[in-house]
Amino acid sequence: MGRFADKHTLALYEDGLCHPRWRSFEAIALRKLDRVMNITRLDDLRVPPGNRLEALRGDRSGQWSIRINDQYRICFKWDGTQTYAIEITDYH
Repeated sequence: MGRFADKHTLALYEDGLCHPRWRSFEAIALRKLDRVMNITRLDDLRVPPGNRLEALRGDRSGQWSIRINDQYRICFKWDGTQTYAIEITDYH
């Protein structure tokens, strides 16, 4: 799976195969996944402000997230040069 943490996020990004629960936000998720995959600095995700880039805590310590909508997030890790362990998740 390379830089992806799960097969559903990988299938959406690489093959356009959308998990049924994600259909309502598929286009937004693809656009945001593309940004997450192609940043050169973590701060690149601070724009637009609606991304709400945040460092996660607790059992997700070491991960970052941006919002897709009120319920779903793209969570990932950042090693200083690229993102990895990328996944779409129902954060709540």
